[in-house]
Amino acid sequence: MLVQTWAEATTLALLKLWDGFLAFIPSLIGAILVFLIGWFVALGIGKLVAEILTRIKLNQFFERAGWKTALEKAELKVNPSEFIGAIVKWILVIVFLLVAVEILGLVEFAGFLKSILAYLPNVVIAVLILVVTVIVVDIVEKIIRAAVEGIRVGYGHLASVIVKWAIWIFAILAILQQLKFEAADWVFELIKIVFVGIVAMGAIAFGLGGKEVAAEILQDLRKKLKG
Repeated sequence: MLVQTWAEATTLALLKLWDGFLAFIPSLIGAILVFLIGWFVALGIGKLVAEILTRIKLNQFFERAGWKTALEKAELKVNPSEFIGAIVKWILVIVFLLVAVEILGLVEFAGFLKSILAYLPNVVIAVLILVVTVIVVDIVEKIIRAAVEGIRVGYGHLASVIVKWAIWIFAILAILQQLKFEAADWVFELIKIVFVGIVAMGAIAFGLGGKEVAAEILQDLRKKLKG
């Protein structure tokens, strides 16, 4: 009698498990379909965005402005159009994956994906800070070097290196803060004081006669931008 009771209980449990699996199949199929469709949609939209940016000559603009060369100096070989298209694609992939996960009722995993989506803007801004820093450093380095050498001080390279690293330090701090890595306040204040001192030195150099050289460099940059 006891064996029969155990057999019935086991059979009932297996039947419930089977029924649960059968009930889960539609959700599983739906989630898979949503993700697959979303994958191809994200792939298509990513390529479309890259194509549109290529057609409006974003890559050529970067080359004419000298920004592509600046990025390559920093060992960042980036195709701007494809890079932006890839960002759009992966954001959409995560969105469709989130929808698929919610269909399956995986609450914790869905929460994890939502946190990733919420964090993505910080990553995008951090990347933009990095790219802008590379471009600004290249321009400022040329201006400072030419300005200091223009007054025949003879330390143009040293001055440009100091300014370059000052900008990079500030950029790194900004990137870390954007990515939620908090630097100590006293470190930030110390670097700020150093940077202000460097800017003051640069201002003195310009005031002593570097304005004309800097103006020539800026004029050359404007010509490149106009193509």
